[in-house]
Amino acid sequence: MTILKKIKENLFLVIVALAYMILFIINPTMGTNTVKNSGYYIKEMIMIMPVIFVLTALLDMWVPKEKIMRYLGKDAKAKGVFLSFVVGSISAGPIYAAFPMCIMLHKKGASIRNIIIILSSWAVIKVPMLLNEAKFLGPQFMAIRWVLTVIAIIIFSWISAKIIKDKDLPGEVLTQPGLHINRDACMGCTLCAKNYPEVFEMKNKKAITKSYEGLDLDQDKLENSINSCPVNAISFNEGNKI
Repeated sequence: MTILKKIKENLFLVIVALAYMILFIINPTMGTNTVKNSGYYIKEMIMIMPVIFVLTALLDMWVPKEKIMRYLGKDAKAKGVFLSFVVGSISAGPIYAAFPMCIMLHKKGASIRNIIIILSSWAVIKVPMLLNEAKFLGPQFMAIRWVLTVIAIIIFSWISAKIIKDKDLPGEVLTQPGLHINRDACMGCTLCAKNYPEVFEMKNKKAITKSYEGLDLDQDKLENSINSCPVNAISFNEGNKI
């Protein structure tokens, strides 16, 4: 049972390993080239990712959560969309370098839509990429492609934000204004849901918050729920409450 549990926890890596094995059996030359290419990208990631983690940690310490929520949160609207395009377009490095930064922004209150815009802009409309595109394919091609891509990103981000919810992402997320649950730390004990079922509920063995807009929060029950969490996974910033 332990082996099956480990396989389930690392299902993606197991599938990749099986794919490599099958490729080696079917076409050894292609399998060797695939391993070499993978090794190159892993080496590149090992060189780049430590720097990205350090920069992300510094941004996490230096940029207050309130500013992220104000400029990239759900209430930022057009301002947040514009800033997300700017952040993604002027960023440097490969696209996988954006993932740690985006999860940090999400933990501080950035909306799903704006994170998708940052990632998409980082991948396909970065300024250096646009300059090279204009050089080799012409300014007209670059401009038309940029406009159509921006429109597509706006539509795609809006649709994705309707499907993907904050609770679907790992880590501490702003599940409701001011109320945070560290879903990685949550052990599924259900104490918060039992103590304050009007606000907390369980989903996929993890605690989440219900929409409590319009509800007059019972501070005693909320405090009891927070204090009863054995892993201190719940926090509440009263300054951001509804």
